[in-house]
Amino acid sequence: MKPILVTGAAGFIGYHLSAHLLRTGQRVIGVDNLNDYYDVALKRARVQHLERLEGFRFEHADIADAPAMERLFATHQFDLVHHLAAQAGVRYSLKNPRAYVRSNLDGFVNILEGCRHGGVKHLVFASSSSVYGANTVTPFAVGQNVDHPVSLYAASKKANELMAHAYAHLYRLPVTGLRFFTVYGPWGRPDMALFLFTRAMLAGEPIDVFNNGEMERDFTYIDDVIEAVARVGERPAAANPAWSGAAPDPASSTAPYRIYNIGNHAPVRLSRLIDLLEQKLGVKAIKNLLPMQPGDVPATFADVGDLARDFGFAPSTPIETGLSRFVDWYRAHYKV
Repeated sequence: MKPILVTGAAGFIGYHLSAHLLRTGQRVIGVDNLNDYYDVALKRARVQHLERLEGFRFEHADIADAPAMERLFATHQFDLVHHLAAQAGVRYSLKNPRAYVRSNLDGFVNILEGCRHGGVKHLVFASSSSVYGANTVTPFAVGQNVDHPVSLYAASKKANELMAHAYAHLYRLPVTGLRFFTVYGPWGRPDMALFLFTRAMLAGEPIDVFNNGEMERDFTYIDDVIEAVARVGERPAAANPAWSGAAPDPASSTAPYRIYNIGNHAPVRLSRLIDLLEQKLGVKAIKNLLPMQPGDVPATFADVGDLARDFGFAPSTPIETGLSRFVDWYRAHYKV
């Protein structure tokens, strides 16, 4: 049985996906550079948990290191690659744009080249709901045009979709892009709002609430995300025989290329999230109300019709359930 490659294995989604695959009897090669964009100790703790599971091997490497990626693909024969490594974060891209070029563009080319020359049968890669950018028609559907990103991070993810399509067209490499919508849950990212709010509220510190709490996000629980990713991985992307250049569908192609939204299709207002968090934590939030930040969008809302049609599944965990599980994990992990 060939191992499955998971890049970004020390990251939030990469960790959970690797654990899921291992528990189903797969072997996983996990790659991560363990950068300091957020708490490295949390990333190392995730890796340590994975190393306790049978079938896991960790490779400390940077996807932007072309020779390292060439060696990786030459050493291991992969049929399936889950590419989740990336420089994340919208606001960070305003301060450190070159980090996004190195990881999300240079790094992605290295993965595409590895898949091309390594005979990979399916590449699943992480895109983002941020590609919808200036779109205002909701719910966001994969058939919409996404040519107006409002952050460099979003632009880099849109570029990934275009690059993946080029390789699918030129080399018939089956590729599936997944647009994730505000993923949250245990072992989550410390730079995300739920994590930031929980830490600050338990410490009695104020929280920054952008757009005066009027933002809406399609919070998607991690277990639902992993179920969707795993199902997608098992079915390589195929060409759409009905695709027409006269009326092009952005989510499919004459090449083996597909795009799906992975979202809970139930937006939650930020003020509502804070109310629920106050109830769960038993503390009142000290709110620092702020205007919208550059690069942010007022609302995200996923249309997951294509995902449900093709894979018989759509995320559905209520925010109350997912938030409770996150807080329980946070208290246990940080001994609060």
